[in-house]
Amino acid sequence: MRPLRYSINVTLDGCCDHRTITPDEEMHRHAADIIGRADALLFGRVTYGMMESAWRTPAPPGSKPEWTVHFARKIDAAKKYVVSTTLDKVDWNAELVRGDLRETVERLKQEPGEGLYVGGVMLPKALAELGLIDEYTFVVHPKIVGHGPSLFAGLSEHVDLKLVDRLEFRSGAVAMTYEPRR
Repeated sequence: MRPLRYSINVTLDGCCDHRTITPDEEMHRHAADIIGRADALLFGRVTYGMMESAWRTPAPPGSKPEWTVHFARKIDAAKKYVVSTTLDKVDWNAELVRGDLRETVERLKQEPGEGLYVGGVMLPKALAELGLIDEYTFVVHPKIVGHGPSLFAGLSEHVDLKLVDRLEFRSGAVAMTYEPRR
């Protein structure tokens, strides 16, 4: 069974608004490695749209730093599943997913491979509610912003986690990876 992994950038005060965090070269390498460990990406409508507009290649020459190319190639080439009840179609190597979320994700997890990756805020909350996330990575940035969406707001039950890995970046950010205690 392939694991479902979740990773997100977050500030010290819990904000996960991508506009408040500027990943550097080291973090882009780390993110590309995470995506590289996945056979497919699972996004909600909002995250899919945001990622497609930012990373669908080819990017105009000089529009992004050269060190983002590796990440852009990884995410561009990856198979994507988009969970949405409002989109009529998707492209960018993507398939629209509808119906029972638990059933769909359990089916995807049963397929052979290295793993699945989920990004965003709302979809991971729904998946955490269902107990379907096997690994959580929080890249905590040394910044306090005082606003923005927070992770897992309104989760009905707590999820006990155990730390399984930790990585410090030169920027002062720390990636902490957890697995649920089951």
